[in-house]
Amino acid sequence: MIIYLMEEEIPLKTRATAFFNKSKRVWMILKKPTREEFFAIAKISAIGILAVGFLGFLISISMSYFF
Repeated sequence: MIIYLMEEEIPLKTRATAFFNKSKRVWMILKKPTREEFFAIAKISAIGILAVGFLGFLISISMSYFF
């Protein structure tokens, strides 16, 4: 026998206020990355994109070779 528990619906205003307060707290601790941090992130992202692309290329070649 399955019993579904009915949860109380939280009003939209309450949910919106809670979301705003959480977002404000995160926004206050953010900082702009330095030039070095930005380039490090860009390099790592580029390497990841190239790795995924190369892996896709290898899969494409192997699929065309075997099938």
